[in-house]
Amino acid sequence: MSNYLSMDRAAREREFTAVRSEYETLRAAGARLDMSRGKPGFDQMDLSHAIFDTVTNATGYVNRTGTDCRNYGGLDGLVELKELFSEILGVAPEQIIVGGNSSLNMMFDTVAQAMTHGFGGAPWMRQGTVKFLCPAPGYDRHFAICEYFGIEMIPVANTPDGPDMDRVEALVRDPSVKGMWCVPKYSNPQGITYSDETVRRIAALRPAADDFRVFWDNAYAIHDLYDTGDTLLNVYDACVQAGNPDLVIQFLSTSKITFPGAGVAAEAGSPANVALLKRRMSFQTIGPDKLNQLRHARLFHSPDDLKAHMKQHAAILRPKFEAVLRAFDEQLAGTGVAEWTTPRGGYFISLDVLPGCAKRVASLCEEAGLILTTAGATYPYGIDPADRNLRIAPSYPTVTELEQAARLLCVAVRYAALEKLLA
Repeated sequence: MSNYLSMDRAAREREFTAVRSEYETLRAAGARLDMSRGKPGFDQMDLSHAIFDTVTNATGYVNRTGTDCRNYGGLDGLVELKELFSEILGVAPEQIIVGGNSSLNMMFDTVAQAMTHGFGGAPWMRQGTVKFLCPAPGYDRHFAICEYFGIEMIPVANTPDGPDMDRVEALVRDPSVKGMWCVPKYSNPQGITYSDETVRRIAALRPAADDFRVFWDNAYAIHDLYDTGDTLLNVYDACVQAGNPDLVIQFLSTSKITFPGAGVAAEAGSPANVALLKRRMSFQTIGPDKLNQLRHARLFHSPDDLKAHMKQHAAILRPKFEAVLRAFDEQLAGTGVAEWTTPRGGYFISLDVLPGCAKRVASLCEEAGLILTTAGATYPYGIDPADRNLRIAPSYPTVTELEQAARLLCVAVRYAALEKLLA
């Protein structure tokens, strides 16, 4: 592809005529395509259907410690899953709370608890303005939690190694800064994994607020696309070494391992954090859905079972990511109007288009039958200051549909860029 930025006006006009013609042809085809959310596809969910045969009259409803999973009790979840998640999160089983199907719900609830009852101090809501650091581009649902509670969001630029730690370290000197969101492995949407140095600097933070917490959403902890995946330093060990054991609360779920609507979520932290959270949980519930937890424990007897299962997911997802990245390489490389990440895991590709064009690209795609995540959603308050980032989710469509969608997306990127350059 020719570089659009170095073309003279006549060449841009010729190129725009060709691109517009291709776009109109694609729009006339009447496609119905959706890359708006990182949902597992049907074939991925089919991998876990054996889970329904793991808890029956024949197999029994009692776990290995003698808990009848049909009854009340077991506030913090089954020991089998605590041990399984211990391998992923790098903390002792007793430092894990296993809950319902949604880690987002556990994050929301933990913020709500802090707002009304604090983290060892006064409730956040009684301390005046509450602020959160929000690495961006980032996860829109994290930002939505902040908006719901009226928490002021401060964007922090993501680098290839994670959040801009110079800025983070400066911002936490403000006592009104109470938290920070992190997706540390295969981040949403860029697919980056925090470097060891970044993890250590986060663990060594000395916030002015004693009740500051890092919300460590390890949603893609084992979601490698290739046999050799990224490695993430154990954040809890780093916190202990830095004398900050209570700083980080971790979250994860099996939403993209078994079933998004019927998985199992967990949160983990220091013994002090977990004790505090469990005391508060005792007022909400007598116990989680232990039958669903038992199903998961019996499907995955060991970390090796889980690793083998995730290799099956990777075999399905990898061709989808590669189809999109191949289209970008063939249709956008060299144009000078687009950059993208090439993640080795997770669920998203981050696409940066010519500044001022992301909303126009999304609009062109929608007019032609392709739904993308709303432009701006990856930034606090839905405002991308450069209007250039788009989150691409390849997981749900088939490879054939992705090839069609990626072609349309690339044409829309070129269309919007040329339109702006000619304005």
